[in-house]
Amino acid sequence: MAIDFTLPPDIEEVRRKVRAFIDGEVTPVERELQDAPREEWVRAIGRLRQRAREQGLWNPHLPPEWGGMGLRPVAMAFVQAEAARAGIGPFVLNCQAPDEPNMQTLLHWGTDEQKEKYLRPLAEGRVRSCFAMTEPEVAGSDPTLIQTRAVQEGDYWVINGHKWFASGARGASFAIVIACTDPDADPPQARNSAFIVDIPTEGWELVRTISTMGGEGNHGEIYLRNVRVPAANMLGPRGHGHLLGQFRLGHGRLAHCMRWIGQAEMALEMMVDRALKRYAHGSYLYEKQAIRWMIAESAMEIYIAKLMVLHSAYKIEQGLPFRQEVAMAKVHVANTLWRVIDRAIQVHGALGYSTDTPLERMMRGARAARLVDGADEVHMDFIARQVIDAFREKGSVKSALGDLL
Repeated sequence: MAIDFTLPPDIEEVRRKVRAFIDGEVTPVERELQDAPREEWVRAIGRLRQRAREQGLWNPHLPPEWGGMGLRPVAMAFVQAEAARAGIGPFVLNCQAPDEPNMQTLLHWGTDEQKEKYLRPLAEGRVRSCFAMTEPEVAGSDPTLIQTRAVQEGDYWVINGHKWFASGARGASFAIVIACTDPDADPPQARNSAFIVDIPTEGWELVRTISTMGGEGNHGEIYLRNVRVPAANMLGPRGHGHLLGQFRLGHGRLAHCMRWIGQAEMALEMMVDRALKRYAHGSYLYEKQAIRWMIAESAMEIYIAKLMVLHSAYKIEQGLPFRQEVAMAKVHVANTLWRVIDRAIQVHGALGYSTDTPLERMMRGARAARLVDGADEVHMDFIARQVIDAFREKGSVKSALGDLL
């Protein structure tokens, strides 16, 4: 099989077009509005979204029949990385979390009626959505422990529970909620089901949006008290909430990695630019070995990250098993993002620690990368188990290392 890392001309054209749009139109607006109130940000994103539509860059992740560009996972890897060069870039293209993975979930798991009612307005950018799975009382990395309960009463399900870090909760028109429907199911992964809950609805209380070290990122804490959901709003089959969540998070983890690569590459560019311009102790920073090593280490780590993400996207696109590759990519890229931004701050000195550049904001946001969509330790345990199982079964670890060479 030939290995070809070149992009088809049409995909390369899209990548270049996204880069030009983000750098030329989105980033300047983002810089101008750095300290502006939320209302101005909303209006600006609305104008930029219209520009994205005019340029044919709307919904890159959805098929044409849903108003999208029809890009597959490998192409999306490049588009997401380019979009993330600006913090609001994914929002402008309508491929931001949690809406993008929610759209993918509805596309693959929803009924025709559910798609028309919930996916259509989401794809058109008329509404926002949220995803509610994590709970404060139990470990978020183990969804078999979910305590939110859904009990069937005739043509309705009645849901009671407590959720938090429900991404996108404020302003959402509906939520995808994971709740336990079968607490005694064996295996435990069959305990949960997924429901589409309209917002507002009686019994749904958004207590607060949780403040984090990265700022207020619209992560909601929610109480569900006797929330009645029509039986037709179950998303996917009963007992398939775990599978649906893994499907959604599998694609979501890789999308996060794509965006993180874009952020890391931007931080490296800032690092190099600073090193070329800053003079100290008899030479420019770029001439000093310590700084050159920071640049080299960052370049190598980003290169590895890109290859891991591209291979994972390739396996998804080809319908091959991909969980091991995505888990490894998620851990590596999250840590690469942190290290590259940290080095960029170091090279910028006091300026990097100030709020005069985006680096401090990027750093605060990067800390979440090692937690969201599964903590590093959970993924590393999974990775190790696959390596051990491969050796036990085959006397070789090749299949657990991307099945390469």
